[in-house]
Amino acid sequence: MIHIDTIRVFLHLLGVAGWIGGQMVLVGLLPLLRTLGPDVPRLAAARFARVAWPCFGLAIATGIWSLFAIDLGDRDTGYLTALLVKLLLVGFSGAAAAIHSTTRSAALRGATGALGGLAALGALFAGAVLVT
Repeated sequence: MIHIDTIRVFLHLLGVAGWIGGQMVLVGLLPLLRTLGPDVPRLAAARFARVAWPCFGLAIATGIWSLFAIDLGDRDTGYLTALLVKLLLVGFSGAAAAIHSTTRSAALRGATGALGGLAALGALFAGAVLVT
């Protein structure tokens, strides 16, 4: 029998994999995409956004579900600190990605892409800290 917690964690990891994994794949493909034409990176990013933002939403929704599934009062200060750091990094990652996808400034797009990606990886690491 599959427990509901297993489904919750699976869905959370699916959302995280789509959000962070997709960003890493796009970073790896960016040099190739640039050689294919000046509009190709923008078109690829727009297509990616159609998958990435629902994944981000899934990760947020299942993260909230997880907060209701545990008793935070039973958690120690280290856990609560890691949770706060994770939540801040998730918020920063989403905000940076939103700016990245809407700005016309190449410099701001580069900075927010890098910072958002690093924040997402930091949130992933903080999530690993929470389960170990």
